[in-house]
Amino acid sequence: MAINLQKGQKIDLKKESGEQLVNFCVGVNWGAIQKKGFLGMSSSSVSVDLDLSCILIDEDNKLCDHMYSPLYNVSVLQQFGLPKGKLMTNDGAMKHTGDDLQGDQGGDDGLDNEIITVDLSRVGAHVSKIFFFLNNVGKEDFAQIPYAKIRMFEGTPTQVKSVFATYNVAAEPSYAGKAGLIMAKLYKRNGEWKFDAIGDPTEDKFMGQTIQRIIKNYV
Repeated sequence: MAINLQKGQKIDLKKESGEQLVNFCVGVNWGAIQKKGFLGMSSSSVSVDLDLSCILIDEDNKLCDHMYSPLYNVSVLQQFGLPKGKLMTNDGAMKHTGDDLQGDQGGDDGLDNEIITVDLSRVGAHVSKIFFFLNNVGKEDFAQIPYAKIRMFEGTPTQVKSVFATYNVAAEPSYAGKAGLIMAKLYKRNGEWKFDAIGDPTEDKFMGQTIQRIIKNYV
C-alpha cells in the first residue's frame, strides 16, 4: 500500500518486501484552473504550465548537476550562473519526460504530467541530495491551481506498476502570490537513500531563483 506523506515527513526507501527502492519514477500531476462564467452558467479551463525540475548537490553542498527544461532562455539562466537546460543527468541515472504546457484540463485524470525516472544505482557516489521543485511559467499562483501531487512509483512513464509514496499539495490561501514550490528531496544518510516531503511554496518568479534559494537554505 502506498505511503501518504505529510509535509515534512521523512521515509526510508524500503519496500514492504524489505528490499531497497532503486529504480522508480518521480511524477508530478497538476490541474488546470476552472473558472466559472456569468452566474455560474458556464465554465472555462485555464491551462497551467508548471515545470518540474531537479538539482543534484554533492557532499560539499555544491551544485553538481541539474535537470530542467531546455526551453529556458540561456541568457537569463546565465544571470543566475546556470547552464542550458537538459533532460538527462550527466551520468544518465535520471531522465525527464519533457514539458507539459497545460495540466489536467477536465479534472484529475490520474496520470502524471511530467515525470523523472531515477536509477539510484547509477547516481554518482559524490551526490548527497537531489531536490525536486515546481515553477509556474504563467501568471497564476498556487492558491489558484486546484492540486499538485508528487508520487514515487515503480514502472515506466507510461505504465504504473506499484505506487510507493504520494504527497498531495492542496490549493490554499497561504499559497497566494507563490509561483514556486520546493516539493521534495532524496538524500543520502549512512549510505542509504531516503525521501523528504518538503512542500514549501516560494514567491520565486523564475526557476533560477528557486535554485538559489535551495542552495542557500536547504542543503
